[in-house]
Amino acid sequence: MSRSTRSNDWGFPRWRSYGASREATQVKLCDRAGCEEPGDRPAPKSPNSRERWYFCERHAAEYNRNWNYFEGLTAEEAAKREAEERRDASGFAETSHYSWAGPGDGTRSRDEMRALEVLELESDADFESARAAWRRLAKENHPDVRPDDAEAAKRFHAIQAAWDVLKSAEDRRQWRAD
Repeated sequence: MSRSTRSNDWGFPRWRSYGASREATQVKLCDRAGCEEPGDRPAPKSPNSRERWYFCERHAAEYNRNWNYFEGLTAEEAAKREAEERRDASGFAETSHYSWAGPGDGTRSRDEMRALEVLELESDADFESARAAWRRLAKENHPDVRPDDAEAAKRFHAIQAAWDVLKSAEDRRQWRAD
């Protein structure tokens, strides 16, 4: 008697789910030399490249920790690329009010983080602590308090700029909340 060529995938009762096959499953191994884990996490070989490495979870974490997106670019080229990508991703900023987390976890912009550094605050500082730090530092470095100190004047201008950044960000958040 001849062997049946009918597949178990069609017909009733169904023995396997749709898309199930009898062939062996292809497993891509991690591209890290000597690793035998499945390589199921793609990583770019270079910026703007379609070529990918495929790593296991441990080696993907190592790769991402050492990844420098702006490697090989001058400061001017890196700033230009960042500005272009910010412009292209501006639509995502409109959905920032859907974020579930608090400050210090990516909800603040790079400018806000720099402003917090100028005010000598941690990344998760709230607005009231930023206001207190601004007042304290502004009083210490004000040109009326230190009239002949050029460094204090520079610090005072940096503190004022940092406060402007944080104040406008807080105003935007308040406006979106209303």
